[in-house]
Amino acid sequence: MEAPIRTTILISGNGTNLQAVIDKVSAGQLPAKLIRVLSNRKDAFGLERAKRAGIPTLYHNLVKYKKQHPATPEGVQLAREEYDAELARLVLQDQPELVVCLGFMHVLSPKFLEPLAEAGVRIINLHPALPGAFNGANAIERAHAAWLEGKINKTGVMIHNVISEVDMGAPILVKEIPFIKGADDDVHAFEQKVHEVEWGTVIEGIDMVIKEINENKTRALGA
Repeated sequence: MEAPIRTTILISGNGTNLQAVIDKVSAGQLPAKLIRVLSNRKDAFGLERAKRAGIPTLYHNLVKYKKQHPATPEGVQLAREEYDAELARLVLQDQPELVVCLGFMHVLSPKFLEPLAEAGVRIINLHPALPGAFNGANAIERAHAAWLEGKINKTGVMIHNVISEVDMGAPILVKEIPFIKGADDDVHAFEQKVHEVEWGTVIEGIDMVIKEINENKTRALGA
């Protein structure tokens, strides 16, 4: 029996996707060990969900770093890089094998990505859009508006590898969501529909990546 994969989850908000993962792990249906939930927002309810499940939490915010630099584009860039370098250090302290971004509203720079790549840690992200369609924030609302304008007839949800370009890493799992006239006219109802697809996609995507990590371990042992 393979040991559960040590997994860190990064969040910024309510944590409904996190809850889906917690539930599957505690039911023994996802071979992950959730070693920490980290948020860049202090009031993220996902931190409370983690505490209730007995998972260690951490709050790490960018504001402190911004205060140490002038409010110029260069200063902001420096602050973000320092924040990311410290984020990498904090995450790597726990020795995860997998980092999952679930609604983590912070663009990760090479200062975070490179140390994790060197440590052999996979980083994946959930994004509520089809590959290359609506990168960045508010993807569901932007897709819905495009549909109302007659520009598209479907959107979706994907799990993808994380690179420094926002939501541009190679897709691991993609689920299409066609728009249905009449049923999907209200954006809030449609958001809920997308979230429900996300909960299943998150579990399936993490499971796929865990299998890959285990296969690579087995290969490395056999080499």
